[in-house]
Amino acid sequence: MTLLNNSRTRRRRLGVGAAAAGLLAALLTAAPAGAVPDPGDSPAAPKSVSKSDEARTEKAIERGEIPAPDEVVHSRNIEHLANIPKDALPGLNTDIAFQGKYAFAGNYDGFRIYDISNPKAPKTVSQVLCPGSQNDVSVSGNLLFLSTDSSRSDNSCKSTTQPATEKSSWEGMKIFDISDKSNPRYVSAVETACGSHTHTLVPERRNVYVYVSSYSPNATFPDCRPPHDGISVIKVPRKAPEKAAVVNFPVLFPGEGPDGGGNPGGPTNPGVSKTTGCHDITVLPSEDLAAGACMGDGILFSIKDPENPKVIDQVQDNANFAFWHSATFNQRANKVVFTDELGGGSGATCNAATGPERGANGIYEIKGKGDKRTLVFKSYFKIPRHQADTENCVAHNGSLIPVRGKDLMVQAWYQGGVSVWDFTDSSKPKEIGYFERGPHTTDKITTAGSWSAYYYNGRVYSNDIEKGLDVLKINDKRTDSAQRVRLHELNVQTQPDYFD
Repeated sequence: MTLLNNSRTRRRRLGVGAAAAGLLAALLTAAPAGAVPDPGDSPAAPKSVSKSDEARTEKAIERGEIPAPDEVVHSRNIEHLANIPKDALPGLNTDIAFQGKYAFAGNYDGFRIYDISNPKAPKTVSQVLCPGSQNDVSVSGNLLFLSTDSSRSDNSCKSTTQPATEKSSWEGMKIFDISDKSNPRYVSAVETACGSHTHTLVPERRNVYVYVSSYSPNATFPDCRPPHDGISVIKVPRKAPEKAAVVNFPVLFPGEGPDGGGNPGGPTNPGVSKTTGCHDITVLPSEDLAAGACMGDGILFSIKDPENPKVIDQVQDNANFAFWHSATFNQRANKVVFTDELGGGSGATCNAATGPERGANGIYEIKGKGDKRTLVFKSYFKIPRHQADTENCVAHNGSLIPVRGKDLMVQAWYQGGVSVWDFTDSSKPKEIGYFERGPHTTDKITTAGSWSAYYYNGRVYSNDIEKGLDVLKINDKRTDSAQRVRLHELNVQTQPDYFD
């Protein structure tokens, strides 16, 4: 999620106040990696519309009518299986990773591990208090990685917020041992330039490489000031994760002048973010390929040498893209979907005033071979359901739905909910299913809604910022074959070859 320094937007780098810290300390009493086993949640049946109401709500949404506050509505091919509310971690819910029968859900105050062996009744295995926005999470083998992108007093899970100008300020990557899911153990931490807003794993047999994406719109951190045109590459030995260290800082936007070679943003390109780093990177290890969403730029690069990624194409969209946020390849690796997080995730941009081409996805086809590949724009996709002016809504995190011969995605849109859409025809993408709630508030914009919505082993898991974990099932012949695809591990930004 993007941090905007704007008096009309809520700040994202949220510290834990004294009262909240006391409450959490009482709930989570273990050491710095403190995990508290939970005997299991007893989720109430999801508040979903009845069969008789589905036609009414679908037609109402088609007419542009807004559901009632917190009312759950969905298309007929989406089934709401479960909702697990937030518990000991009151912060904003963030990203999700998967391994076997477990889901790992990030939160600004730490992370939560669920047993999802029964998708209709997920149960909490443990919750770990470790404040530090935005706590994006990934897993590989027995290791869990957690991003910290806010100024902390030290690298422990007991750290407190402090001004970024303090010499002792710390931000970067934390590493946990999750061999015991009921008691994750803090292993080590690596400080990185400008912290870690998000991260992406490039796993190998002996080592895990971590691409750390970071940026600062306002250059508030001393090590964030432009030009900050690269990424930190961390090498983590699997058998000795305590020896993890930064091994390179490749510059992705070389250029002259104080701002380097990325998009200069406004006033040169009004409304476009200046590129001072990357927001998110998706790698496709089977193709030695990666796509970077880097504020004012979209890039394609080779990762044949994971310590030395090489940019092979760079594109900009100064007409409609404000902030390049994330990327998803299709299975054949001949397309990339880039998202534009217009408004930084806090704006109400899914309305008629904003239109269908801003705050949307941009679909690009990949032409050529090897290092001569280029990105060619084809079309935009945005959810066709207008949201209320109090609902933050914009394109956000999603994943492929693995169907041979088709390009299908499930995607989070904050309070726009979860969208299932088809971009097999790059020029004519279309929504084929949805799930959403009515406005979280009706008198002001409140940060809420689905942060990440991912397809994993037959179900969709959505981490709602305020409402907790939602589990959905798609009942549609167009996606039925995806239920037969089984993965042992899924970090969406490390995109698998689903049919290998």
